Amino acid sequence: MTATGEDHVTARGGPWWWARRRSAVFDVSLAVASALECGFEGIPFARDAGIPVAAGVVFGLLAGSVLLVRRRWPIAVVLVSIAITPAEMGFLMGVVGLYTLAACEVPRRILASLAGMSLLGTLIVTFVKTRQDMSRGDLDIGDWFVPFAAITMSVGFTAPPVLLGLYVGARRRLMESLRERADDLERELQLLAERAEERAEWARNEERTRIAREMHDVVAHRVSLMVVHAAALQAVARKDPEKAVKNAALVGDMGRQALTELREMLGVLRSGGDERRERAASVPLAAVGAAAAAAASRAADDEGPCLAEIEELVGQSAAAGMVVDLSVEGDERSYAPEVEQTAYRVVQEALTNVHKHAAGAKTYVRLAHRVSEIAMQVENEPPEAAASSARLPSGGNGLVGMKERVSALGGVFVSGPTDAGGFRVSAVLPAS
Repeated sequence: MTATGEDHVTARGGPWWWARRRSAVFDVSLAVASALECGFEGIPFARDAGIPVAAGVVFGLLAGSVLLVRRRWPIAVVLVSIAITPAEMGFLMGVVGLYTLAACEVPRRILASLAGMSLLGTLIVTFVKTRQDMSRGDLDIGDWFVPFAAITMSVGFTAPPVLLGLYVGARRRLMESLRERADDLERELQLLAERAEERAEWARNEERTRIAREMHDVVAHRVSLMVVHAAALQAVARKDPEKAVKNAALVGDMGRQALTELREMLGVLRSGGDERRERAASVPLAAVGAAAAAAASRAADDEGPCLAEIEELVGQSAAAGMVVDLSVEGDERSYAPEVEQTAYRVVQEALTNVHKHAAGAKTYVRLAHRVSEIAMQVENEPPEAAASSARLPSGGNGLVGMKERVSALGGVFVSGPTDAGGFRVSAVLPAS
């Protein structure tokens, strides 16, 4: 649909009250024909009335030209046609006027009243005229012909235009209603498309955020430990070759682990994209959000880190020179994969921040298995003034990512400095 009905009408507007130019030309033609008809019929009317013929012709021309305003004032046209019915003129104007009145949105009582008046006027005039003709001997037919002719003429000049006008008016209103409904449907479809685009954009943003968070969690911790070990390797390379070799081996192990985790994550993303690549051109815009959500769900369902690996995680930090203490309270049990993965990532990111900002500070990692939740806390003491720093860069996304992960599962996340000058990260996750 290229344009609404209003735009269509405006594009081809006519003069004055006409919606289109051809409507104006048609009404002018009808008015000219009606004026000529009434003008010719004004000649016998003038003779019968005993007035000058010119006056009868002028009267007929003026009366017939009223048909020009049939679209503007249809009631006036019908009233004029009824008024000149005794003069036996204006038959075209009466028929067209009744049709126009029936096609317009006028109350039915007005239409019925004017149609009845026109029917009655035509009936009376035809009855009188026919009886006069029979009295003069112009017609040699039985008396039954007078009422028959009157009824036939009156009904023939009244019923067809009224019925046709009612049909055309109903059809016109139906078309306008269908056009309005089509315009409403077009606007609704446009609104739905805009909403689908917004949902798709939101889904894409969420997917980009999730991927960035995963990349940060996977790479940042391993690379931070690699930088710490490299700094230690540089410090002891000449003094303690054996320790240097050990640190070099740890750096290699960390690098291989980081590459392995990175390959696994990219494999999940690649496999999720390959399945949809062939259908990408034909997928509707509204399905983009569902596809992105499905990719996120698939990546989350793949096997990831769990709580059982936290001890190994703490050991890696200890091997990098951090003094870290791990304590576990409550009975250990298994949780949903996303809960265990989030708990692991919180501890991992908190230890990474200690390496970045508080090198050499003693750190405490606490896990608490409760009835309906699991709590974790990573707290470090103030760093020693003489402790060396690996000068690790920080993008400021770690705490934001942790809070997003915990909030997504309905948990609570709190972080901030301690009164002693250290830093504390705490999170509580529901068990299911």
